[in-house]
Amino acid sequence: MLQLILGFLFAALIVFAAWRARSLSRSGAWGALLVGTAIFGLGGWPWAVLLLAFFISSSALSRAFAKQKASLNEKFDKGGQRDIGQVLANGGIASVFAGLNFFFPHASWTWIAFSASLAAVNADTWATELGVLNPTMPRLITNGKPVEQGTSGGISVYGMLAALGGAALIAILAGLVSPFGNFWMVTGVATLGGLLGSLFDSLLGATVQAIYRCPHCDKETEKHPLHTCGTPTVQVRGWKWLNNDLVNLGCALAGALIGLAL
Repeated sequence: MLQLILGFLFAALIVFAAWRARSLSRSGAWGALLVGTAIFGLGGWPWAVLLLAFFISSSALSRAFAKQKASLNEKFDKGGQRDIGQVLANGGIASVFAGLNFFFPHASWTWIAFSASLAAVNADTWATELGVLNPTMPRLITNGKPVEQGTSGGISVYGMLAALGGAALIAILAGLVSPFGNFWMVTGVATLGGLLGSLFDSLLGATVQAIYRCPHCDKETEKHPLHTCGTPTVQVRGWKWLNNDLVNLGCALAGALIGLAL
């Protein structure tokens, strides 16, 4: 109970700072408080280190390359200020495994799944933020067709390298602070699970994620029901219920399951 209370207080401090820095919306702050309390309070400091590494690095990249992404904001469902949907999509699966660690404190699989899940969402975030710097058009993961920057399911050399770097950051930290030791195994599994999880995210984006078109701008977008210009968007492909938040949740889950399988 004491650890849970301390976890809540630590999470509240971090969330307040992030909210003041406008990295989180009001709803995102509540979501982050829930995720942070679960991970800090039920896991402990090694688990908190990985969550902080994800949040700080992804938020820093969002700010650092905001100008490069400004022209692509019309494509993305949401902006850089994370709301509760984004927070739970990225951290919900990790929170589940932190909770399972409370009931299975000597089971290493909870740590592996937790690490690989955060590695996957960090890889996906880094790829999104840094992939826009690629000098050539990305290609659709399913057929290799060139697509516009910011298109769901598009991959590039810079994006892949960024994904590998994002996964590796979380994986290396996971190996260093692992409560169960075995640095190389933890690092290798989390890196591979994170990278493959981010590719699964791209696959969902290219195939079944709901994608819309703005009739006025004649551009594909994730935004619905209104585009940035104020025009109602029309669905052109994908499953209507599968938005970007659920795709990110799938990325986190895929990373965890791949980590467990490995």
